[in-house]
Amino acid sequence: MKTLSDNLRLFWQGALLSYIALFHWMRPIQYMASKIIMPLAQMFFFVYLGTFATNAGNATFYIVGNALQIAAVSGIYGMTMSIGGDRDSGTLGYILGTPANRLVVFMGRAFMNILDGALGVVIAFFWGVVLMGLDLSNTSLPALALTIIITTISTCGLGLLMGCLSLITVNVMFVNNFVYFLLLIFSGANIQLDQVPAWVQATSSVLPLTRGISAARLLVQGASLAEVMPLLLGELAIGLVYSLLGYLLFAVFEVEAKKRGTLEVF
Repeated sequence: MKTLSDNLRLFWQGALLSYIALFHWMRPIQYMASKIIMPLAQMFFFVYLGTFATNAGNATFYIVGNALQIAAVSGIYGMTMSIGGDRDSGTLGYILGTPANRLVVFMGRAFMNILDGALGVVIAFFWGVVLMGLDLSNTSLPALALTIIITTISTCGLGLLMGCLSLITVNVMFVNNFVYFLLLIFSGANIQLDQVPAWVQATSSVLPLTRGISAARLLVQGASLAEVMPLLLGELAIGLVYSLLGYLLFAVFEVEAKKRGTLEVF
């Protein structure tokens, strides 16, 4: 029982402190701008570009897709900075030198980013309803909330893997930018996946966001939770696989870094 209590305390403290460290240099107005203005700018751009290229009747397709895709901001960038920041700040050696449960430490990095990512998606949906006429009257809001949480968890799973890459490479932000914009295309946020080549569809099927965005669109059209549950379970499974890969990479990095004495070498 004491071990469980210690692990829960470690999980919460690690989650909270890593998140504070991620944003301690920001003023509140800067943080709010990143949570309010950035989703609005992305949605305006892709919604109006998409409706101009097709027709105004497709606005809901782009609103929902880009609202869910906002989860990648916290999932990719937030997770990378939370994990890679330990190396940049010189605290990685202290973390790896402790007897703390590595899995608890590793997963704790994701907790606050999941909440932050879900908040970003909710704000994006708010803009969609208020400014772009998104109709949620036929939508099960609890089911949509569950979809947002699961999609954010899945995206943070990929972020955990990307964060571990930041421990073994110098310029991981280039990779992050590439992955983020890759998700804009391959997740189906802005293109209909049934109209793209088979290899694009195959790639989309192994990426987070794809099933979550599809589930959200069905819910907005009036589908029930039971109808989208297979998509949500698939989305969650994708996230768990990426989380596991990230944890394994973290363990490999720890062993190799200790052998070579390169914990803080870039």
